[in-house]
Amino acid sequence: MTDLLTTAISPSTAGPTADQSIQHEGSVMMLLHEALARSRMREAEQAAREHALAHALVAGRRWRMLARYAERRAAAAAERVAAQPGRLPRT
Repeated sequence: MTDLLTTAISPSTAGPTADQSIQHEGSVMMLLHEALARSRMREAEQAAREHALAHALVAGRRWRMLARYAERRAAAAAERVAAQPGRLPRT
């Protein structure tokens, strides 16, 4: 008959030790930090996409205003050339 009081329990069959539970808590904390870092990275990427879109819209608006200005200026120059005496208007 085996005496249960003198039988050694192997570490693999025993419950988690203090070191193992600390390691587990540390890995859980690391996973939380990684998840938080991924979340912040996604938010930063989304903000960068929104900023790029806003920049593209503003640039498009600026180019459209410049094109209108150039068109008005060209029309005014064409009128001045046509209004000069001795010149025939272009057809």
